[in-house]
Amino acid sequence: MASDGVLLGMGNPLLDISAVVDDDFLRKYDIKLNDAILAEDKHLPMYDEMTNKYSVDFIAGGATQNSIRVAQWMLQIPNATSFIGCIGKDKFGDEMKKNAKLAGVNVRYLEDENAPTGTCAVCVVGGERSLIANLSAANCYKADHLKQPENWALVEKAKYFYIAGFFLTVSPESIQLVAEHAATNNKIFMMNLSAPFICEFFKDAQEKALPYMDFVFGNETEARTFSKVHGWETDDVEEIALKISQWPKASGTYKRITVITQGPDPVVVAEDGKVKKFPVIKLPQEKIVDTNGAGDAFVGGFLSQLVKQKPVEDCVKAGCYASNVIIQRPSCSYPEKPDFE
Repeated sequence: MASDGVLLGMGNPLLDISAVVDDDFLRKYDIKLNDAILAEDKHLPMYDEMTNKYSVDFIAGGATQNSIRVAQWMLQIPNATSFIGCIGKDKFGDEMKKNAKLAGVNVRYLEDENAPTGTCAVCVVGGERSLIANLSAANCYKADHLKQPENWALVEKAKYFYIAGFFLTVSPESIQLVAEHAATNNKIFMMNLSAPFICEFFKDAQEKALPYMDFVFGNETEARTFSKVHGWETDDVEEIALKISQWPKASGTYKRITVITQGPDPVVVAEDGKVKKFPVIKLPQEKIVDTNGAGDAFVGGFLSQLVKQKPVEDCVKAGCYASNVIIQRPSCSYPEKPDFE
């Protein structure tokens, strides 16, 4: 049985502004499908344009928060999960708090007086998504907030930690504090490769955290970028997953497991020098509403079984179930109750 506060996530809370747009909109703002980037100045007008021009959904998002919400939904145990990050003191921040509370997640937001709550434009064309994140307040998270006794108590209580790679751009110090705590106390520390730009431009921060990671998640594009950045000269996802799993570890308590999703192709799991592949649930194209949050949902489903100490096969099955549910709905949303067996 998963206990109160067993899983803690830490990351960038962003309010997703999700809309089905058109190719002209993508071209205007120089957006590639299936990408995740940080907003530049040229992207800033797009948030208002989306809200005015298209029918938009507002959903409490950000990669880590999505995964934690999905894990919470799968577990159906109040406050089994907690989340830490930074929002602004504004209406989007209030919306986020309301949303998280409804989801049953115990959130501890640092509220920044000056920066607005971060937003993420989710541009959907033909069921494929592209993410443009304007971090704003999410970028203002400070380790001092984590060190406050009432917040550090969440770290002490948790047995599993999950942080998306995106947080490496915000507070590597906070990541290090949690990673070292996990290693010292034989707890499970997990991260996600998250996006090609993280592997490319935050390589040093990622490498510093990697020895602490007991699980590494990612998709095939991120895995191939990681391989390229490290000069491995292979595009073979199974080989890359294996190499990541064999990267030296800070603590010998657990062997690292690498889990790479590949859209409709099988999930690759590298563990103990071996690779296993697990098929995903096939879905006809016309049932796919949008793929935003599919990877986050996979992790959330996976974590929901991991915290119950289920075997990896069951974790993957739950991950596939959760992502299958999410891609049939707008953004990272889900029905009231799961029917996962």
